[in-house]
Amino acid sequence: MKIVMFIVGLLVVYLLALLVSSDRKRIKYRPIIIMIVIELILCFILLNTTFGAFIAKSLSDFFASLLAAAGEGINFVFGGLANKGQAPFFLNVLLPIIFIAILIGILQYFKILPMIIKGIGYLLSKVNGLGKLESYNAVAAAIVGQGEVFITVKDQLSKLPKKRLYTLCASSMSTVSMSIVGSYMKMIEPKYVVTAIVLNLFSGFIIVHIINPYSVSEKDDILEINEAEKQSFFEMLTEYILLGFKMAVIIAAMLIGFVALMAAVNNIFSIIFGISFQSILGYVFSPIAFIMGIPASEIVQAGNIMATKLVTNEFVAMLDLTKIQDNLSPRTVGIVSVFLVSFANFSSIGNIAGATKGISDKQGNQVAQFGLKLLYGATLVSVLSAIIAAVII
Repeated sequence: MKIVMFIVGLLVVYLLALLVSSDRKRIKYRPIIIMIVIELILCFILLNTTFGAFIAKSLSDFFASLLAAAGEGINFVFGGLANKGQAPFFLNVLLPIIFIAILIGILQYFKILPMIIKGIGYLLSKVNGLGKLESYNAVAAAIVGQGEVFITVKDQLSKLPKKRLYTLCASSMSTVSMSIVGSYMKMIEPKYVVTAIVLNLFSGFIIVHIINPYSVSEKDDILEINEAEKQSFFEMLTEYILLGFKMAVIIAAMLIGFVALMAAVNNIFSIIFGISFQSILGYVFSPIAFIMGIPASEIVQAGNIMATKLVTNEFVAMLDLTKIQDNLSPRTVGIVSVFLVSFANFSSIGNIAGATKGISDKQGNQVAQFGLKLLYGATLVSVLSAIIAAVII
C-alpha cells in the first residue's frame, strides 16, 4: 500500500506542478528521476539506518548544547522572570536564535561557511540540471537565511532573467534558515527536521524543473559572490547579535499576531457556522494529506496543521502539532513534521519581495507579480518531501 500511495502521490504532485508550468516541452525528466532516487536513498539512510540515527542524534545533541549555552546568557538577563519549570516560549525557543546567529557570523567571518556552501553547491549542480548560481543559492539560503542570501549575489540578481529569478526565490521559500533549526528541534523530532532540510533541497529543484523549466548556457553559468564589507571581528559580532535578536523579535511578533488572529477567526466561524475556520481548512487540505500517505482517519487533523502552516507560519503549525500529536499515529506525526519544515507561507512572499526590492526595484516588483506561483510551488515542494518520507517511515 505504501508503494501505491507513493506512486499516486508523485503523479498528483507532477500534475499539479504541470498545471502551472511555463513551458511543458522543455521539462527535463532525467535530472528529476535522478533526484527522486537520491532523495529515497538519503531518506532511507536518515530514517532507517544506524548511521542516519547517529547523524540525527549528533545534530540534535549539537543544537541542544548550543541552546544550553544560549540559556546561560538568557538566564543572566531574564533569570527569575519565569516561574520555575515554566520558561516562556520566547525565552526557551526564540532567544537562543541570537547565539546561533553569532556562530553563523563567526563561520562567515573566517570564510568557512562560504567554502562549504560553494562546495555543496558545486556538487549539486552536477546532478540537478541547473546552473551554479541556482545550486549555490539553494544551499546558501538554508544557512545564511531567506532574505540575507540575496545580498551575497546582489550584483547578479539585478541582471537575472525572470526564470532564473523565480528559481532563486523558490529555493529561499522551500528551505529554512540554519539559525532557527534548533528552535524547530525543541518542538518536533530532530530526525524529521534533518530529513526535511535534505529532502527540500532536492524537492525544490524537482518542482522548479516542472513549473519553471529552462536551460542555462555555459557563458551564463557563472557565480559571482559578493564579499561582505570588511569589518573587525567585534563589529561582526555586534551585527550578528542584533540580527539574531531582530529575528527572534520578528518571529515572536508574528506568532502573537497570527495566533491571536487565528483564534479570533475561529471564534467568529464557530459562532456563525458552528465550525472553526481551522477545521474547514482541515477538510480542504485533507485530500493532500491523503496522497501524502496519511491514514484516512487522520487526514482532517493533519490537513488542519498543514493549512495552519500555509496561512500563518511553520512555528504556529508546529505548536499546534505538539498539542495533538498524542492523538495521532507516529507515522502521521513524522509525515506532517517533514511537511512543516519550510518557509512556504503567505508571509514569505512579502519577505522575499522585500529582500529583492531592497537590491533592485525592478526585480522586487517581478517577485511580487509571481508571488502566488512561488508559494504554490514551495507548497508542492513540502508535499513532495513528505511523500518521499512517507514511503520510508
